[in-house]
Amino acid sequence: MSHLNLVSLVGWVALCLLAWLVGGCKRPIPWRTILGSAVLTFGLGAVVFLVPATRRVLLVANDIILVLLSSSTRGAEFLFGPLALSPGQVTGAGEPSIGLVLAGQVLPAVIFFASIMAVLHHFNLIEPVVRFFGRIFHKTLELSGAEALTGSVHMFFGVETAAAVRPYLGGMTRSELLTVLATNLSTVASTTLAVYVLFLRDSFPQIAGHLLSASLLSIPCAVLAAKLILPETGTPETKGAVPRMAQGERHANAMGALAAGAWDGLKVAAGITTILIAVLGLVGVADVMLAKLGTLVGAGPEPLSLAVVLGWLFRPLAWLLGIEAVDLATAGRLLGQRIVLTEVVSYQELGTLAGDGELSPRTILVLSYALCGFAHVGGMGIAVGGFGALARGRLEDLAGLAFKALAAATLATLLTGALAGVFFHGQAGILGL
Repeated sequence: MSHLNLVSLVGWVALCLLAWLVGGCKRPIPWRTILGSAVLTFGLGAVVFLVPATRRVLLVANDIILVLLSSSTRGAEFLFGPLALSPGQVTGAGEPSIGLVLAGQVLPAVIFFASIMAVLHHFNLIEPVVRFFGRIFHKTLELSGAEALTGSVHMFFGVETAAAVRPYLGGMTRSELLTVLATNLSTVASTTLAVYVLFLRDSFPQIAGHLLSASLLSIPCAVLAAKLILPETGTPETKGAVPRMAQGERHANAMGALAAGAWDGLKVAAGITTILIAVLGLVGVADVMLAKLGTLVGAGPEPLSLAVVLGWLFRPLAWLLGIEAVDLATAGRLLGQRIVLTEVVSYQELGTLAGDGELSPRTILVLSYALCGFAHVGGMGIAVGGFGALARGRLEDLAGLAFKALAAATLATLLTGALAGVFFHGQAGILGL
């Protein structure tokens, strides 16, 4: 084990301690859940990074996702022409791409993946997998049935998970609600998985498979962080077993499900668009003010900005992940700006830096895991609003837990990044290069 692997291991433990400190060192510490989360996390990590057969499975999943992404561009190309093509591609009529256009190249993939997931759900191909993982989380992490179900559903869906657990939200304890919010913010739905893959597939060809494993690993990490921040002291109503997913709107046929899924995907794409426009605009205003302040106080040659400030704050956390010293400043900035600019912006910059050869393979891998999730201010608002809309009586509790959920989700994604740092020792081909 190299010194960086050891740093990642020590960092993983330190992040757990930080979660306990964030929660105010509450007791009793749920040791069964904590130890179960740690064993499950490291067991899954060993399977993903050390077992060749698992890497082959992830490679197959990666190839399937890339084929779907390639196919999804046909509709976008028909509508947007060269705007829908990645840099270097040309249309059938010979028109070249004009470069990266987020709205034309990335958001259509969100709509496509949402429609595919709706069709799979229509044919009842998702619920058996959800219940399988739900039972694993229920037994190994000593969660309530509703918590386990929610974590499992989050592997496939985003805030629409609320509809799947709607009957159980009203009776959840505050600790359960925090776990539900934290797992929502620390995992990635299939609809937005496509966004990250499109940014990194050239510099990290196996990114899709690793993002699938990152989202899975984030569930026990989110449970660990949430239960350290707010341990369970009540008796959950669904403690005994994993309940069934609530059945939403049923469609007469696959085409109806496809259309409904596409419409849901459009709403997700619109949500991403509006959040980026609003948040990036506000950050632009904050950057102008900080730059003026920096000039007045003589902050130095680099203009003061929100990304710079957050980069300073997150640099020690980047070190805990086992990032190489030469990449610490960049890693801290990407991790910090994710909190306000969303992970989409950070992944886009990560893809550019990786493509230009400015980051080491270890840094690319660790950050790919550590950025995987909706742990940002915009995601927090969407999660609280989405769950609160279906459980009006718990809206005050959900709002009161919002920032704790954001802290737990941020720590959970950092824990998955540290785990990747523990197991990565320069294995050939792990990035697919």
